[in-house]
Amino acid sequence: MFKIIGGHQLSGIVQASGSKNSALPLFAASLLTEDESIIENVPDLSDIQFMAEIIADLGAEVEKLDPNTWRINPKAIVHFAPYDLVRKMRASICLLGPLAARLGRAEIPMPGGCVIGNRPIDLHIRALESLGAKVELKGGVVQIDAANLKGASIFMGGRHGSTVTGTANAIMAASLSQGTTVLDGAACEPEIVDLCEMLTKMGAIIQGMGSHRLEIQGVSKLHGCHHRVIPDRIETATYAIAAGITNGEICIQGCQPKHLGAFANVMQECGMEMESSPDGNLSIKVSPGGLKPFEVITLPYPGFPTDLQAQTTALACVVPGLSILTERVYPSRFMHVPELLRMGAEISLEGSSAIVLGGKKLKGAPVMASDLRASAALILAGLAAQDETWVQRIYHLDRGYDQFETKLQALGADVERLPEEALPKSFIPQFE
Repeated sequence: MFKIIGGHQLSGIVQASGSKNSALPLFAASLLTEDESIIENVPDLSDIQFMAEIIADLGAEVEKLDPNTWRINPKAIVHFAPYDLVRKMRASICLLGPLAARLGRAEIPMPGGCVIGNRPIDLHIRALESLGAKVELKGGVVQIDAANLKGASIFMGGRHGSTVTGTANAIMAASLSQGTTVLDGAACEPEIVDLCEMLTKMGAIIQGMGSHRLEIQGVSKLHGCHHRVIPDRIETATYAIAAGITNGEICIQGCQPKHLGAFANVMQECGMEMESSPDGNLSIKVSPGGLKPFEVITLPYPGFPTDLQAQTTALACVVPGLSILTERVYPSRFMHVPELLRMGAEISLEGSSAIVLGGKKLKGAPVMASDLRASAALILAGLAAQDETWVQRIYHLDRGYDQFETKLQALGADVERLPEEALPKSFIPQFE
């Protein structure tokens, strides 16, 4: 758990880590060839370790050369992954495309991950079936027969917009399919572009990178490559919010400000000054006029990311006035709200919107993290709160934030990682 004593203005320099949401499909993409690949700037996270264990269990040689560099040699792999590993991480579903394309079949148990609402894999299955695969779900395992994949025209849009991991699976499968595949309504997140760039280094032929229409010319074989993961835009934005919620001033080095999309616009509208440099640094501070209420609607990239909704809700709690955050990607993703209420926040949930009356001082309390981004949101709230905040179940945090408490401490935060039993007895409910 984290013990946080709030009230400290954060200031200083923090280094951006590599993107988790990019690194995981890149690990999967390395299975498309028999050759060795080297992947750099990989964040040191539990999710990365889980993915490394999964592909090692498939038979790949996996070696961590240093904390942020991995060597993957998948010369001899099998087509099925173990449930006890896959259940820990939803992103393992992106193994479907590479295994099906390279081996002609795949068996992946339905994955786990954060509980943030219904996240079906129907679009993944639809894409693979369009390429000619036969897909069945037996005993909780997705079984794919993909002996003769052929290019096709596929629409990747769904009820809540484009699917990112579904697009990744389709791109990887199409790279080794016969003929040309056209993906309309494809996700265009920076992480998808990063995947396409690595695949291009491996010999794939992809046009339209960064757009909603991708054209992939299938090739018979791919080779290994050396690739560097892009910086994590969600981590970058989380530190930007940390500057705002503590009225501090932070410089984030080695990030990609252009990847922030609508988030940057919202922050500037609410009174944050953001200045980027050509070498990838981003300076953030609150403008002299202070913070102003704002409105957010989460949408696929370049819209406002759902992965920043929880952290931005925490920011809204300290901004004077009425702010509204509407969740269009995962409408039930508000499990952090009851915990913020425990800290004195004034939030009303109306359907898929959180209406926040901000400006009151938050008060420290014991709170429980429900998922990765909720963990970050509660820690941010603790930075702005009076007295002590105890955030439990921070193992979620270790899935997506590299050295979070260390980086916050370097910026002046009073944050300490403690064992669960360190929670004061006065905070533990007593039952007769």
